[in-house]
Amino acid sequence: MCMGGDLQDIQFSNRQIASFMFKGPDLHEHDKAYINGHALVNPLQFREALNQLRDILFKNLRDKEMRYDRTRTNRLYKGSYRP
Repeated sequence: MCMGGDLQDIQFSNRQIASFMFKGPDLHEHDKAYINGHALVNPLQFREALNQLRDILFKNLRDKEMRYDRTRTNRLYKGSYRP
């Protein structure tokens, strides 16, 4: 994101693992530089990009929970109450 990539998609394999899919020019070159230990980063841009990813991730999780909650009834209050 701070090197010109755009977030294409977030995929959830389960509730605890999310995969971010990026698209953009020269991503292969940036990946190769990272793997070889030659990548440089601007700490402020990196922190901003991580904060943006975190916000997008939690928004998607909240949206998924809201959709899940709408399809289920609240079973605690269904029927009669027994202490």
